Amino acid sequence: MKLREIVLQMILAIAGIVMLTPFAWMISLSFKTEQDILTSQLRVFPPTWDFANYAQSWTDGHIGTFLLNGAIVTLSILALQYLTIIPAAYVLARKQFRLNGFLFATVLAVLLVPQQVTAIPVYLLLGKLGLINTRAALIVPFATSAFGIFLLRQTFKSFPQELIDAARVDGASESYTLWNILVPLSLPTLAAFGIFSIIVHWNDLFWPLLVVYDLGKSTPPLGISIFAADTDGGSLEIGPMMASATLIVLPLCLTFLATRRRFIEGIAMTGLKR
Repeated sequence: MKLREIVLQMILAIAGIVMLTPFAWMISLSFKTEQDILTSQLRVFPPTWDFANYAQSWTDGHIGTFLLNGAIVTLSILALQYLTIIPAAYVLARKQFRLNGFLFATVLAVLLVPQQVTAIPVYLLLGKLGLINTRAALIVPFATSAFGIFLLRQTFKSFPQELIDAARVDGASESYTLWNILVPLSLPTLAAFGIFSIIVHWNDLFWPLLVVYDLGKSTPPLGISIFAADTDGGSLEIGPMMASATLIVLPLCLTFLATRRRFIEGIAMTGLKR
């Protein structure tokens, strides 16, 4: 192995350790008693493994409700995004018409607009529709994704035209070609976008903080902030908080580990050229 590769591997290993250290410390604190947490001695592993923090986060912290709400919201958003971005990306990638370039430029322009810019008009619209403090207010504004359209368009554009022509010769309709031929071939890209979407909306605090004020409809980031602010006497209970944070992060880690191969393939596919 060349010296350059050895140095690169060492840098990557050090960077990995730096990034994982806070998560390892979070897990360690989640199993410690309050006395062990506040001690002046630095101990990575708990002297005694205590699961009471997880029980308290589940009962007093309502972490189960937050996780359920987070799953409903993120999966509903992802399902709606798939239903909207797949046809839109197909049209932009495979259809030639006068406004194609303009529409694609509009999609790219939307990527430059931060969420905070459109927050007030969207909030007022949801208020007019009577959707404030409902799960629909958390889902409907994100029913499509400009990033998803761009990502999937690049994948659809990389497929040879001969593949679509062969399907048409065999009598396949437009919808059959899209959903039964192109979509299965684009599963790595769809998986990569799915991970992006789930992570973004699972960790989103800004929008739920605006449109939801009921504890029973709170998503994980909003719920844990409410739990932190609702401690007795204003004292922060570090153990239950770290247990709640661990339970919130765990689904994301499991999702990425289960789909990491598809994720890497999807990112690579967006750069393929015909």
